[in-house]
Amino acid sequence: MKLNPRKKIIFITGPTAIGKSRLAIVLSRRLNAEIISCDSMQIYKGMAILSAQPSPKALREVPHHLVAFVSPRREYDVFRYSRQANKKVRDIIKRGKTPLFVGGTGLYISIVVDGIFRGAKRNEMLRRRLYRQAEGAGAEFLYEKLKKVDPTAAEKIHPHDTKRIIRALEVFESTGKPISQWQRVRYGGLSNNYDIRIFCLNLKRSLLHKRIEQRVEEMFKDGVLDEVRKLLSMPLSRTASYAIGLRELEGYLAGRYDLETAKQLIKRSTRLYAKRQLTWFRKDKRIEWIEIKDKETAESIAKRILRKIRAS
Repeated sequence: MKLNPRKKIIFITGPTAIGKSRLAIVLSRRLNAEIISCDSMQIYKGMAILSAQPSPKALREVPHHLVAFVSPRREYDVFRYSRQANKKVRDIIKRGKTPLFVGGTGLYISIVVDGIFRGAKRNEMLRRRLYRQAEGAGAEFLYEKLKKVDPTAAEKIHPHDTKRIIRALEVFESTGKPISQWQRVRYGGLSNNYDIRIFCLNLKRSLLHKRIEQRVEEMFKDGVLDEVRKLLSMPLSRTASYAIGLRELEGYLAGRYDLETAKQLIKRSTRLYAKRQLTWFRKDKRIEWIEIKDKETAESIAKRILRKIRAS
């Protein structure tokens, strides 16, 4: 049965530290919305500071979904996210509210909006072999292999994104067909049944970098070092171990460099991540860009977005 095509689903995205969470709270009140996180690290328990999860106050103010519900010991992937996000959308709409997706994981947004491809099932033996190759020869070695068999997919994947490189190679070696071809046919995307609006916040690069520096300093004031100590004391899943800050602080705790160096490494990694996020978003022509000023309030940005929503 077709769902109501006029029902809007709103996405707020943008690079890390730009202010998406504060804006989401304001927008949710205006839209009678509930928030669904589309951040691949905010799903984990025990990473409140490291992944900049919404504050306890924000969680009390507005219902949030898919935040801090997975053990960092467990693997989690886009297939699970797609199923759970779609269920949350249906539940929220049944309650007469608007689903408001908030987060900066471009792959999650793409999967929810456009659907997921039905490619090869997981091949654990092949996957383990590819991970061993990555550990021995490095992600760049596998990336070069991917460029030869599926240059279209390689163009969309960062050379250090081991997880996605391995998945693409796994699909090719299991089926003989590049993952880029499988991905042309997708199923279950929200865009089939709803009016999707995707807004991406943008800020002058120097100002964004300043916010990133402030974010990292605040993380240390909030106790991120103790949080990381607890995380490193357990066997982390591959997906959880990608969280920015873990490797950098592991080096400090192992005595390889001092705390100031660890901070600078986290800031650098976060800047590079923000750059990758913006590169991803610029490829999606459906995105509506919201250029913001450094001192602009969440209320002001929300008003601009609401005008755009209501004008359509």
